[in-house]
Amino acid sequence: MLVHSSPAVYILLSSFLTLFIRAQPSPEQQKRISAAIEAALNQTGTPDYTAFVNPFIGTDNFGDVCPGASIPFGMVKFTSDMTGFAPAGYVADPTEKIRGFSPIHDSGTGSSLGSYGNFEIMPLLCPDGFDTCTTTLEARERLRKRNTDDATPGYFTLTLDNDIQMEATATRRAGLERFTFPRGSKPYFALDLANDLPVSFAGGELTIDPDQGRITIGGKWGSSFGPSTFNYQAFACYDLLDNGKQKLDEFGVWTGDTHGLDAKGLGLTHLNLTRNLIGGVYQSGALFSYADNPHQVNIRVGVSFLSEDQACANAEEEVGNAPFEDILAKAKMLWQEKLSKIEIDVGGTLPNVTEMFYSSLYRASLTPNNATGEAQGVFANTESFYFDSLYCSWDTFRTFYPLLSLHSPVEFAQIVDSYIDGWRKNGWMPECRANNLPGWTQGGSSGDNIVSHFAVYYHNEAARLGIDLNDLYSALLADGDLNPPEWNTEGRQVNVYKEFGYVPFAVLDVSSTGRQTREGSRTLEYAFEDFGIRQVAQLLGKEDDMTRYTNRSLFYRNVWDESVTSDGFEGFMQKRFSNGTFFFNNPKDCSPKDTNNSRACSLQGTNENGFYESSSWEYSWYAPHDTAHLIELMGGNATFIDRLEHFFDEGYYLAGNEPSFQTPIGYHYANHPAMSVDRVRKVVFDNFDITPGGLPGNDDQAAMASLLAFHLLGLYPVPSSTQLLILSPFTPKYTIHNSFLNISTTVTVANFSSKSVQRVIPEGVPAYVESVTINGNSTVSRCHFDFYDVFRLGGDVIINLTADKEAADDCAGSVPESISTGGFAQAR
Repeated sequence: MLVHSSPAVYILLSSFLTLFIRAQPSPEQQKRISAAIEAALNQTGTPDYTAFVNPFIGTDNFGDVCPGASIPFGMVKFTSDMTGFAPAGYVADPTEKIRGFSPIHDSGTGSSLGSYGNFEIMPLLCPDGFDTCTTTLEARERLRKRNTDDATPGYFTLTLDNDIQMEATATRRAGLERFTFPRGSKPYFALDLANDLPVSFAGGELTIDPDQGRITIGGKWGSSFGPSTFNYQAFACYDLLDNGKQKLDEFGVWTGDTHGLDAKGLGLTHLNLTRNLIGGVYQSGALFSYADNPHQVNIRVGVSFLSEDQACANAEEEVGNAPFEDILAKAKMLWQEKLSKIEIDVGGTLPNVTEMFYSSLYRASLTPNNATGEAQGVFANTESFYFDSLYCSWDTFRTFYPLLSLHSPVEFAQIVDSYIDGWRKNGWMPECRANNLPGWTQGGSSGDNIVSHFAVYYHNEAARLGIDLNDLYSALLADGDLNPPEWNTEGRQVNVYKEFGYVPFAVLDVSSTGRQTREGSRTLEYAFEDFGIRQVAQLLGKEDDMTRYTNRSLFYRNVWDESVTSDGFEGFMQKRFSNGTFFFNNPKDCSPKDTNNSRACSLQGTNENGFYESSSWEYSWYAPHDTAHLIELMGGNATFIDRLEHFFDEGYYLAGNEPSFQTPIGYHYANHPAMSVDRVRKVVFDNFDITPGGLPGNDDQAAMASLLAFHLLGLYPVPSSTQLLILSPFTPKYTIHNSFLNISTTVTVANFSSKSVQRVIPEGVPAYVESVTINGNSTVSRCHFDFYDVFRLGGDVIINLTADKEAADDCAGSVPESISTGGFAQAR
């Protein structure tokens, strides 16, 4: 829960929460964050924003957040790998055991198999010598000591229950691991060749060079969220001597399984193993110890997707001989630069809001992973930027990239370049690339909305940012018009979509292959992707394409079945046969109120629901570019509002589901913006907090983080457009810096009251938008403004609040734009 009181009370309650919840991290971490926020109230100059970040938010409650050591968009993220359900390696649950420490992870991904976790190293105590070391996963697993897990941007640590402390810090492709052993003990380490989180080893090699004090590893593993027939390659380089300060003693290799195999080869230096074709868990790696019983051991680690030599070169280039503290200081400096892109008024903001905001901004720069120079397959030697872990564009186009576009257009352009390069190399843009491999599509080609959002924001600067708008547009048209032979991993099933005006259920498709499910949600997503293409066609003066894609963006209407009734409300989205008849799905199916726990609602071939990870109750709100017509379909403003209230109050809403991101602000479109303010307050307080379980499920590559950041800033972006919806900020003032444009925009909230920052706004407390001015000029509406008038221009925005909810409950001008009412008529 969120707290609304003085910093002192906040600290006490934070300590109380930490004592009684089941999860780590250390209570000292929260005390340190709280103290840093309180100290910032009396400081001058720029605060240390890294001190406000809690990397453990989302490490419980299936948030799948990686709290490991990383830099912004770093290829490596050092953290522990743990037993149980741990897709990001680490989980806060103290009952789960540590199985190792590894350098590659993703954060906030939806893969239940987990992702990466390659090259695990586990510190060991082997009092009876080399042959007695516990090397296999099950044998070496250990609990950690309570209240020892800690992390800050660029740093991660925990202590095992045998008193061995593990620490790490990172560069882009390398880092340092530091292990502190009980004094007088002999340090041993098991280093894995085969193990990874999804148990997907497909063959590889490990070599020990005892003279150089180096272990190199390379192999192939399987995708975490894509076809199991695909494999990626990865390599690591472990330097063990700490520039001559450490000396190896014993070394050798080991192999093991879960049925009695536990073999060790002292003095052996090489493993060369292929895939275990008969199946089963096959484990192997290196085992080594240090002479002279050092209290602390430092190991330099480099990672590459190209070769062992490149992994070593990455470590030499990025870490070199630098000590742990220097690498950590550089990582912290990079995070400070990124976090200071948005500066909130810490003194006037409730401490927990400050912590939530900067923790969200931090997670919104963890991924995707900048693997430029490390691409493989058709992308080898590409001259473009290369980013991996794009899974999934369906998650990130709604808020992640719109947030990035406000403060970091350079990084946004680099990622867009990587999307366009996917079209150059494969014929279609990537959709859900993970582990350098194609992943499953979810809603279609959602990358269209990512690159179109970049184009409408930065077309004037595209060339300077390294983006060819003609290539960008060609990539969009390929997604929109060319049907791939197999659309499970890229592109869309556009042939039948264009023929019927929707994605038909049970259609004969003789030219392409894909899983015939999700016809209702794919139609809705395809239509919004077409809106994105329409926006760029308009921008570039492609009038015929603009007309064609405008019409196609309205195809969402073709899956509206006015005959369906649920809870007394008429009309719902439904999947549809090619003969025009609808296939009835109960709108409650796959909603939180669905009592059938065995119903398939995701990518399963048995998903008969027609919608992806959602219900018709939820997806029936989904036409972000044409909500005005949805209101007509639902019976007008009054019925629309009643239906929205029912949707939330009856529990159909899922805060952690991306199609619902804009729904709490839907009241704006029916000219009731004060109701949106009330609803967003409830959404935040019901679903987000500063604990490890403080997310409504999976962070989805910071989709949740960026959504929360927008809610706290009092904004919501309409993707593929320059329109931002105005709400009531949770902070009295903030400044967004855009160093590429060399401008800053300050938003001041007049009449702000911290008493309004709670689930239900008390009567008489100002919280509702009375008026908005931009550089002294009143906006044409208090419900929305345009990027070009605000964050492209820079200057000062004043949002005046009032306690008079009734007076503030209309837009005092135009409602947000919709295609059907003449909106989006002109490119900016």
